[in-house]
Amino acid sequence: MMGKRGWWLVVLNLLIPGSAQVLAGNRRLGRIGLRATLVAWALVVISVGLVLFARPVFLWLTVGAGWFSALVLTLVQILLVGYAVLWAVLTFDVLRLVRLVRTPPVSRFAIPVVALILLGLVGGGAAYAATAVGSARSTISSIFGQSGPSLPPDDGYYNILLLGADSGDGRDSMRFDSISVVSVNATTGAVTITGIPRELPNAPFSEGSPMRELYPNGFEGHGSSTCGWNGWMNHIRNAAEICREDNGTGLYPDAASHGSDPGIEATKDAAEGVLGIKIPYYVFVDMHGFADVVDALGGVDINVTERLPKGGPPEGWHGTDVNEWAIGWIEVGQQHMDGDTAQWYARSRYTTSDWDRMKRQRELQQAILDQFTPQTVLTRFNEVAAAGTALIDTDLPQDKLPAFFDLMMKAKEQPVQTIELTPENGVDDKQPDYAYIREIMQQALHPPTQTPTPAP
Repeated sequence: MMGKRGWWLVVLNLLIPGSAQVLAGNRRLGRIGLRATLVAWALVVISVGLVLFARPVFLWLTVGAGWFSALVLTLVQILLVGYAVLWAVLTFDVLRLVRLVRTPPVSRFAIPVVALILLGLVGGGAAYAATAVGSARSTISSIFGQSGPSLPPDDGYYNILLLGADSGDGRDSMRFDSISVVSVNATTGAVTITGIPRELPNAPFSEGSPMRELYPNGFEGHGSSTCGWNGWMNHIRNAAEICREDNGTGLYPDAASHGSDPGIEATKDAAEGVLGIKIPYYVFVDMHGFADVVDALGGVDINVTERLPKGGPPEGWHGTDVNEWAIGWIEVGQQHMDGDTAQWYARSRYTTSDWDRMKRQRELQQAILDQFTPQTVLTRFNEVAAAGTALIDTDLPQDKLPAFFDLMMKAKEQPVQTIELTPENGVDDKQPDYAYIREIMQQALHPPTQTPTPAP
């Protein structure tokens, strides 16, 4: 009988924490446990209900309400830690109530082992949840601490400039290796990614841009013994920021307060002029942190169609044998890539063209989007959050996160449309026809609808 009693107390402590004390021990402690349990269940039921039936409200409370969301997440973290501690106290009190010395020998050993295992599972789960909530709060604060104004979609789309480059040492001379624009349909979540060649020449600036006053006929090169540039898209940052005495603050005085910088704002204006759309936001991807995100997601699956070298030649190299400097090779075939391999897959360019590299970058963007499943994010949340903080700079407003989360879920259910501004698609890489490029964009984002034939 004492053995059965002991097992029942352990089971009650697991299913309804506090009930064991109410039945067989310190009723005051039991009532505290029961109340805490009922509150926890109520909060879980409310949260599940919001996720299922009012997800925008749930997302607004947890990620989209600025300081209020940070307060909510802090309270959730405190409650999780407090409940874990209370459950540990209740578990050890149950072991006292069991009176192990009066139970059969097998139960005398098994009951505390099972109780402690359950304590480790429940307590460990609560501790992990608490750290995940803390990671979410700090990640959101770090990435979205400064942002631009929150704007409605333009012509039915949220357009975001996506930039990739190496930051850190030497960033003052950094040029963007990857330039693309992500257009997300504000209703359907359909995603169109437009790749802009980094060497696109003489880009026009959008109307009203301060750079347009300096370059009314398109972006031009400038030679100088101290700071020069050519007329390529990825040299705009030099002209707008690096090579100016005021570092571009006279051109874009509000950039820093909005979480951006003059070089990025000038590149936004050029992308707007090239594509003929409004681009209010940017996301900068630091290639040094790119590998960490891929690893945090568990890798990505890519079908490699040509052998590619890892690494790059030393400065001044003019040889022909790539093996002299290659630190490894990415072989042809279906591969599950880790972060380092994925990074070189996106960056390798010494045996292929810039056009091929743009295609590979688009493949990786799609592969990473495919990996952002709820299961992956939940099981690897802390790793993904930590890598994301080191990877991303952006001026996206925090209050847009709930809407973007819903759109991302919709986007995963449909193919991503890609547009590459390359000769393969009729874009001259020496003298681009920008009117033609804008026409391509309009047809892609707003395809003409067929007029139904009237019934006879």
